[in-house]
Amino acid sequence: MVSVCAKHSPGRTPDLLLILKNNMSRLQNKVIIVTGSVTGIGKAIAKRCVAEGAKVIIHGLEQDLGEQTVAELGTENAALVIKNLADEDAPQLLVDQAIKAFGKIDAVVNNAAQVGTGNIQTTDGAWFRRMLEINCVVPYLITRAALPHLSATRGSIINIGSVNAYSGEPNLMPYSVSKGALMTLTRNLGDTLMRENGVRVNQINPGWVLTENEAKRKHEHGLREDWYADLPKVYAPAGRILWPEEIAACAAWLLADECGPISGQVFDLEQHPFIGRNPPKDASTIPSK
Repeated sequence: MVSVCAKHSPGRTPDLLLILKNNMSRLQNKVIIVTGSVTGIGKAIAKRCVAEGAKVIIHGLEQDLGEQTVAELGTENAALVIKNLADEDAPQLLVDQAIKAFGKIDAVVNNAAQVGTGNIQTTDGAWFRRMLEINCVVPYLITRAALPHLSATRGSIINIGSVNAYSGEPNLMPYSVSKGALMTLTRNLGDTLMRENGVRVNQINPGWVLTENEAKRKHEHGLREDWYADLPKVYAPAGRILWPEEIAACAAWLLADECGPISGQVFDLEQHPFIGRNPPKDASTIPSK
């Protein structure tokens, strides 16, 4: 992340993790599985968890990025699982490796996702099913595999969704539908598992976040390399889009005991409302000359 946006991020605190390490321990001794955590939002969540005292299972597809992440966090705080979540044995493997490394599971963050474009003309059944499988079915299967351990610790689950769940960009149709399905899963299990198992289930729907992959994607879509440095206020009222660390801050609270019994909730994280928003259609948003 530093290479992508540090020079365009006035006010960022590079020693944030050190400050947190010295002053906060909300997640002390908790063991947390974070899927898709070798880059982006997942990595930021894993770093925040360790900074607040947790042990984490780092997961991803890239061995080199995974090893780098574990080295940053410390081998005493993190263990690595490289696994394609499309593999049938992936959910149980994640659970087994967490128990092997740290002896228990207090939380799961289902962050890994299949991201890609598609609309009704370009999306065939195989691509649609792939989106639903990775973005909704796999989080369900990981939850199912981890549930006995989460029940024992009265743990919690966070599903990382997207504000696209409510409708989505035109060319993100299958992705948006999969995140909408995940949102319903979160609310359903957030009710059932809280009552029957004492396990909380919540969802974070990030808005526009400056991750390494997002920076690359938008550049590939034709925007200039530093497109995130100067954005219209209709998209970025603050003059910038969100940072992964800001999503991680919300996740840390949801994972902590201070969150109390909150379950079945969906938290939209954006700098403007998403439902019902109707931006002005005047010279403040539309070029007048």
